[in-house]
Amino acid sequence: MDQNIFSELRKEYIFKELKEEEIFSNPFKQFEKWFSEAMKIEGLDANAMFLGTCSLKGIPSVRTVLLKHFDEKGFVFYTNYSSRKGNDLKENPNASILFYWKELERQLRIEGVTGKVTPEESEKYFHSRPFESQISALASKQSSILQNRDELDEKFNALKQKYEGTVVPLPEIWGGYRLMPDKMEFWQGRQNRMHDRILFSREKDKWRIDRLSP
Repeated sequence: MDQNIFSELRKEYIFKELKEEEIFSNPFKQFEKWFSEAMKIEGLDANAMFLGTCSLKGIPSVRTVLLKHFDEKGFVFYTNYSSRKGNDLKENPNASILFYWKELERQLRIEGVTGKVTPEESEKYFHSRPFESQISALASKQSSILQNRDELDEKFNALKQKYEGTVVPLPEIWGGYRLMPDKMEFWQGRQNRMHDRILFSREKDKWRIDRLSP
């Protein structure tokens, strides 16, 4: 492919700026502000985030997951514990997540350690999901190899028929993780690639704030 195509894919970032005197001293408050603004953008999946994990052998892997809850304890998402990401997190609990809100010319990088949420939290969220989504969690051995699509569809339909009108049991291999951040970097696009980058770093019970070069 002609490299000139990529040189033409340039965009100027002009909408916002990020000043130290205008941000919250608590990064969770700053996240809440940005997340609320992202939620107002029609068609934007504001809670979609890229999750990066790494195996014990140092092999990285990234995929998109959905943020389902956040507070000052961390950021929660749900998945199959036997999936590739689940196995990565079992071997190496360190992970990072990235939010990219193109329409606001913003991204947020978060690094920290993950841990499973309580069974009660997983149970509560699982039964708040649509019936079909609960069935899919039972039907799918996430990341395992399938012979064909029919194999999955047949299992889904059989389980759907079995549990129609009843309570779907929470699978033992399904539940939530909470990423507890050590670093949170807020990035705001600016003109001439002179972007604003504000880094929050946890120091015991306090957060240190630094501006980074773009």
